[in-house]
Amino acid sequence: MRSLLTAFLLMASLPMVFSQERISIYPSEQGIVIKGFDDSAPYMDYYPSGNTSPSKTAVLICPGGGYAHLAWDKEGVVPARFFNENGIDAFVLKYRLNNGKQEGHRYPDQYNDVTRALRIIRSRAADWKIDPAKIGVMGFSAGGHLASTAATIFQKGDPAANDPLLRVDSRPSFAILIYPVITMDTSFAHRGSRDMLLGKHPDEALVNALSTEKRVSAETPPVFLALADDDKTVPPMNSVSFYTALKKYKIPASMLIYDHGGHGFGTAPTDPVLNKWPGLCVEWLKRLGFR
Repeated sequence: MRSLLTAFLLMASLPMVFSQERISIYPSEQGIVIKGFDDSAPYMDYYPSGNTSPSKTAVLICPGGGYAHLAWDKEGVVPARFFNENGIDAFVLKYRLNNGKQEGHRYPDQYNDVTRALRIIRSRAADWKIDPAKIGVMGFSAGGHLASTAATIFQKGDPAANDPLLRVDSRPSFAILIYPVITMDTSFAHRGSRDMLLGKHPDEALVNALSTEKRVSAETPPVFLALADDDKTVPPMNSVSFYTALKKYKIPASMLIYDHGGHGFGTAPTDPVLNKWPGLCVEWLKRLGFR
């Protein structure tokens, strides 16, 4: 009898941990979806934590995939559930993508998706008991580039805007970048991400504008970085150059460089060394008052 009761209670608790709400990013698909290419319009899945605080921290997660696909579970759902276990609400963003034939989306579509998603979360923060000053962005690989773009090229709310969302500030409160693509400069760029985001022959001004190590300013929020020194896909100099720019402006930052792991290790559940970074990230958030 006790085992049946335990099983029942366990099943009853699962929806609190794994339930989610799918939130459309745009009110209409017109001008957003490319017929024959997109399988859906952009959205985000909301994973609420069991935290009952009226001023929770939340993070918007951008999975990686070279701007051509999304590592949805490994770099989206899994870290979302980890944050939930630590009392942090999470949103996983399905942003627009491209392909090798250039049939999909290029900049600024992905940027519009992430900034609009941040504005939606902030505009509905009271409904979800989230502190609007504790909403961050996280990204892996190309998703890390998108997150770094949101952290360095943000938009202040315009009180006179007709669209209520445009009255909301898009600046994230913090950024978490895991083996991120940062630069679009060919010296150490991830060429695939660059081609998918900017096209095969982008204008040099656009290359500079989307190299986010060049967009860091005194208004950039605190940043946590984690990567592997043996990453052969996205050179570690991406993170190093970003960290260097952060230090120029005295932005609070923490960077973990592991001697192994390569690229795409996610939360590294089976590696006793790499799997420490998610917990260290939560401790970093606590130190900065985001937890």
